[in-house]
Amino acid sequence: MSISNWTVAAAIGLLSMSSLAHAEDEPKYGTDISVDTAKIIAAAAVKECAAHNWPMAIAVTDTHGALVYYEKMDDTELGSAQAAQEKAAAAALYKRPTRAFYDVTAKAGPFMLTMPGVLAAPGAWPVVRDGKIIGAMAASGGTGDQDDVCAKAGLAAM
Repeated sequence: MSISNWTVAAAIGLLSMSSLAHAEDEPKYGTDISVDTAKIIAAAAVKECAAHNWPMAIAVTDTHGALVYYEKMDDTELGSAQAAQEKAAAAALYKRPTRAFYDVTAKAGPFMLTMPGVLAAPGAWPVVRDGKIIGAMAASGGTGDQDDVCAKAGLAAM
């Protein structure tokens, strides 16, 4: 496939992901996550990261992508601090795990296409309570799979 065909295919994939935001079965937004809940899920994520000796940054946002709670483990890459916040915001704003964006862009060959406010890297998930999205959380500092393991451990604490 030529460069322009890859670009078009990736753009169509991202646009179709965006149109899914209007699907009827998609969770609605609920009341924003509390600081207390954010601390609980962040602590569970940090515990999982520490168990594997994976230094990470953990970010929890509200439904608007605004930071509610943040924690960075010792020896975490400095760039992971910003990445965690950006990934969590994307998961909240687009109502999906950031791995969905990563999977689409990975198929685009050497080109990285994205949407505004999206860091297309695994490790961020919407936080859902009673069927409604109340925020999002992200882990950053390891591989995409490691980030996902830590973020999912945080969600399991709900």
